[in-house]
Amino acid sequence: MPIQPPSSDLVDRVVYASRILYDQNIVDGLGHVSVRHDSEPGAFLLSCNRAPGMVRRQDITVYDYDGTTLSEQKERPYLERFIHGEIYRARPDVMAVVHSHSQSVIPFAITKNALKPVFHMSGFLSEGSAHFEIREAGGNTDMLISSSYLGAALAKSLGNHSCVLMRGHGSTVVGTSLEQAVYRAIYAEVNAKLQLAASSLGEITFLNKEEAQLSSDMNDGQIPRSWNLWVKRLGEIDLDK
Repeated sequence: MPIQPPSSDLVDRVVYASRILYDQNIVDGLGHVSVRHDSEPGAFLLSCNRAPGMVRRQDITVYDYDGTTLSEQKERPYLERFIHGEIYRARPDVMAVVHSHSQSVIPFAITKNALKPVFHMSGFLSEGSAHFEIREAGGNTDMLISSSYLGAALAKSLGNHSCVLMRGHGSTVVGTSLEQAVYRAIYAEVNAKLQLAASSLGEITFLNKEEAQLSSDMNDGQIPRSWNLWVKRLGEIDLDK
């Protein structure tokens, strides 16, 4: 049965999101960002298997939660599309997902130290990031979330958090909008850098739960300002090339 195509604006925003994450050094040739379909229940938009900085309009593909391609896309999909589908299945509040291997986050993932908010820009981390241990779900693997089963295990570990760290791999952040998810991916990396730097100086005073919530609520109202700057940094680009 044919599906409704997503709006052209939503497709463009996924392209911009991919390129912004590359420009901000959150992703390199690997990593990906998705968003729920704006008119088709049970579906989401994600690029085909393309480096984020090279994603184009024609690369944006519609998938169902099982990771099955619903649109006419001949290019192969990302192996880890199951990250996105299973989080959308488990978390109705989530509208967008970013998966990355940003370097400053990795030390926290491999030591089971949570990312906690060290400043107001990372209030979304609240009481800390979640942690995913793939061995507990799948034994010895190649560390990739390449099945619905592993995707569901990751979503379970994420729980109600906004960020889950993946041991030996990277992290996944979620948001209630595409712009918010991109913002959170960027500032999770910034927070990781600051938390690592501060840890060598002495005991860290993290934001408490109320401070984190108040800061997060305030920042959500300012995200368009950052988003517009990130888009402008990309310069005049052809989203079809």
